[in-house]
Amino acid sequence: MFFRLSQNHRPLGIITDRIDNLQIPLYLGAETLMEKPTPRILIAKPGLDGHDRGAKVVARALRDAGMEVIYTGLRQTPEMVVEAALHEDADAIGLSILSGAHMPLVKRIVELLHEQEMQDVPLFLGGIIPNEDVPVLKELGVAGIFGPGANMDDIIAFIWDAVGGTSLEDAA
Repeated sequence: MFFRLSQNHRPLGIITDRIDNLQIPLYLGAETLMEKPTPRILIAKPGLDGHDRGAKVVARALRDAGMEVIYTGLRQTPEMVVEAALHEDADAIGLSILSGAHMPLVKRIVELLHEQEMQDVPLFLGGIIPNEDVPVLKELGVAGIFGPGANMDDIIAFIWDAVGGTSLEDAA
């Protein structure tokens, strides 16, 4: 099951993180009507990592910045991530990986994106990524990497730039 977060939809419920009771309203519904299409951002937690607070915080910030966010939930396989991105017609894919398994997970996701001819969909990554892995991940095709404490405005600006959209602030 996927949860869709979009700025102009009414909340249908609350998703609660069992670890720290972080609450995020869920929004479901049709695309918002704007002059430019609302970017659709898929946020996924691949692998066995069960800590998703960061992914939820980023999802909410992107929603508040005017993007539609599809959050896939925990423990997604690379195949599930790419299938969801294809099905949801995602404009960008964000992965949150804290488990240390970022290299094999990203490699497989990039392979699957190429198989589906989706290599033009920007892939960005957040989590615990050792500095020595950053150049290898960028070479694989990861467009942006954000570690703990990354500035949310930087993440939002990066995604608006990556999808070629106009932010709410730019549109005003």
